[in-house]
Amino acid sequence: MQTSILIVDDEPGIVKVLQEALRSEGYATLAAESGSKALQILRRHRVDLVLLDLRLGEGINGFQTMQKIREIDLRLPIIMITAYGNIETAVQAIKSGACDFVCKPFSVKELRDTVRTALDGCARNADGSEHWLAEEADGISLHFGGLIGESAPMQDIYRLIERVAETDATVLIEGESGTGKELVARAIHSAGRRGRKPWVPLNCAAIPANLLESEMFGHLPGAFTGASFERRGLFLCAHEGTLLLDEIGVMDMGLQGKLLRALQEGKIRRIGEEKDIEVDVRVLAATNENLEEKVSSGQFREDLYYRVNVIPVRVPPLRRRGDDLLLLADAFRCQQSRALNRDIEFAPGLTEVLRQYPWPGNVRELQNAIACAAILAEGNVIEVGNLPPRIADLCLEQQLGGGVDESAAAGETTLRSFLKNKEQEYIETILRKTGGNRARAADMLGISRATFYRKYENIAQGQ
Repeated sequence: MQTSILIVDDEPGIVKVLQEALRSEGYATLAAESGSKALQILRRHRVDLVLLDLRLGEGINGFQTMQKIREIDLRLPIIMITAYGNIETAVQAIKSGACDFVCKPFSVKELRDTVRTALDGCARNADGSEHWLAEEADGISLHFGGLIGESAPMQDIYRLIERVAETDATVLIEGESGTGKELVARAIHSAGRRGRKPWVPLNCAAIPANLLESEMFGHLPGAFTGASFERRGLFLCAHEGTLLLDEIGVMDMGLQGKLLRALQEGKIRRIGEEKDIEVDVRVLAATNENLEEKVSSGQFREDLYYRVNVIPVRVPPLRRRGDDLLLLADAFRCQQSRALNRDIEFAPGLTEVLRQYPWPGNVRELQNAIACAAILAEGNVIEVGNLPPRIADLCLEQQLGGGVDESAAAGETTLRSFLKNKEQEYIETILRKTGGNRARAADMLGISRATFYRKYENIAQGQ
């Protein structure tokens, strides 16, 4: 993942110099002209280091900004920059929480060395619990380090995350399968005061019911048949951090009662142990089921439902997120380009096909569809026919039902040949519109000129 550095300085010229110096070293940069703007960015983006000017023109100064940053992320490395360099200022900056100090005017080499040392000394510990979209998106605006989307429903989600992140309130995240509920939960954890503490996700549906209690609360050796060793349990693993109980609706009634007690009293008891253990854990819950209906049918405790549903967050399905579909598709295209070491592109018209499909499996289905298509593509261009059959066939049916001349399709024996002919017709139409200007036609089609020339040569040769 590319290291991200936030520059906080109210002088545009200094910001430009810093950005050029850092980008030449392979770092990604964000910029803020004030302390308040810097705090907003830190709440919504993943940042690995902050370069902070002592003297800021308006609002809070550098030292005050550093104190506010420490409230958001205690371990985030901060390098203080100032034109007023002296020993007293340097000592004050270090005591206030800076990991180093650079005095203006500074050399580019000095800056790079200081940044590298700070990152090496304050490196973040990757927990490996989730492969975030943030690691796969090139040139796409990311929110809270990994969420992609600019639609109104997602903006509502971002505002909710900002409000609940700094609290310890229990949150119930609801949404269809594949909508990204775990990503939302992770964003809530990372943006809050527990963000540098353990993050422990548990999929309750993936653990057999008779083992789930042991997984959550732990056990002592000999507590039951097969318990040959001590297990701490995920509540203890998440101490001072956050525990996500995904698919909480599958939990049996007996275990629901023990969970309720843990939430109310902040204490757990491992299987086979006679004393309680105090734990400081924020619990987030997620489900794709209707828990209210399960309460009505007697399958879920009403008291537990109200205890976990203090703050409800509903993640929208992909079909209600408008053009977020295209942003996500492009992120997954970039992911496959890196994974397959190929410069993968979408064929003309493919994005319209993606729009037509309802995506019942939501973001997860889209990700898998792009991965499948990239692997099956003969070259570097994903064609409609490379998509999984359930998607390609449905789109073809819609085209045929929408007035495609059946006599024109009658001679086609495969979906691939039919779609290839339609692509050629479209390319020829665009060429006529540009008066034969191939470079302009490639731009209009949204593909590289090399790809366009290859397709054009194939048309000319009748392939």
